[in-house]
Amino acid sequence: MKTEDNTMITIMHYSQLLNFVTGFGGFLVPFIIWIVKREEVLNLDYHGKAIINFQASMFLWSAIAIPLILALGLGFLIMIIVPILMFVYPIINGMRAGEGKPISYPFTISFLK
Repeated sequence: MKTEDNTMITIMHYSQLLNFVTGFGGFLVPFIIWIVKREEVLNLDYHGKAIINFQASMFLWSAIAIPLILALGLGFLIMIIVPILMFVYPIINGMRAGEGKPISYPFTISFLK
């Protein structure tokens, strides 16, 4: 039987901010929480997939930006926007998840459904 634990879900959203400390923890920690707790906590599977999709999408957008910097200079704009999104949206969605409200991550490709 799954239990409701908005605190665990909120922590999972906020843990994405570890990217700014470790460079990779913002993907790894939510992934581990998702794998370990998705069968135990109500709605954690949905939030975990949203976070993994967001992190993978931001990595992909960053990878796309590199050749665009060299070719057109447009990549600079992407390289400015991606870190802002990666900082702001985990905070917004962490607060929303704690209140039981729906979440949204922009520019996210749905790798996991």
